[in-house]
Amino acid sequence: MSTVAATARIHPMAVIEDGAVIGENVSVGPFCTIGAHVVLKDDVQVISHAVVTGRTEIGRGSKIFPMAVIGGTSQSLHEAGEDSTLTVGEGCTMREGVTINTGTVGGGGKTVVGNNCLLLANSHVAHDCILGDGIIMSNNVMLAGHVRVDDRAILGGGCAVHQFGRIGRHAFIGGLSAVSYDVIPYGMLNGNPGVLAGLNVVGMSRSGIERATIHIVRRAFKQIFEGEGNIRSNAAAIRDDYADCKEVMEILDFIAADSDRALSSPHRGKA
Repeated sequence: MSTVAATARIHPMAVIEDGAVIGENVSVGPFCTIGAHVVLKDDVQVISHAVVTGRTEIGRGSKIFPMAVIGGTSQSLHEAGEDSTLTVGEGCTMREGVTINTGTVGGGGKTVVGNNCLLLANSHVAHDCILGDGIIMSNNVMLAGHVRVDDRAILGGGCAVHQFGRIGRHAFIGGLSAVSYDVIPYGMLNGNPGVLAGLNVVGMSRSGIERATIHIVRRAFKQIFEGEGNIRSNAAAIRDDYADCKEVMEILDFIAADSDRALSSPHRGKA
């Protein structure tokens, strides 16, 4: 039997399957379907003609627009119907036609979207993706499986991210870009194939990073990507010089971390 809070507003033409949990002040509009294993936290709005299914939890105050399908089974060729989950954080907006799939057992069994994310029309989050907080995905952005996107990254309209790719915090991906390789924190990538075009200086400034710090990060960027060695050796060589700059250290840690993908660069598109 479903658990529906007394203050929830359920349109008579919505379908709430047995087992769903509907929180306080939740609004579910006409022609919506809420699955048996779905949890809608307090103040969630599901406007109309949307489907929330699977083992899915939608965080407080999130909003789902018409024709979105949230929590659908993964599109992985290895999908075999195993139990997996989707968790969407608080204050997220999923606009028209957004699709977010649950995870796969082989990929960790969960897809996660952080708090205060904005997913614009027809964007797609595939199985086992992990998204941080404050991310903006513009219209028609496509994330393949197992992608990780860190806090406050912005993905321009129509860009596509290769499976297992990583996009660092505060990175900016230009519209229609093909993201085949990892993008460093604060990086700005454009084109097909995507090329690292520099730093997201505007985003850094808007987030409150001081101009002096931005100049330090720019200097480190040049040493990493224009030095005589390869990117990883250049990054390792300057680590001690930038120990007091957390933004540079974040980039260096990202470069040093294990990954299934190469690194995007300003030259060949990867390294």
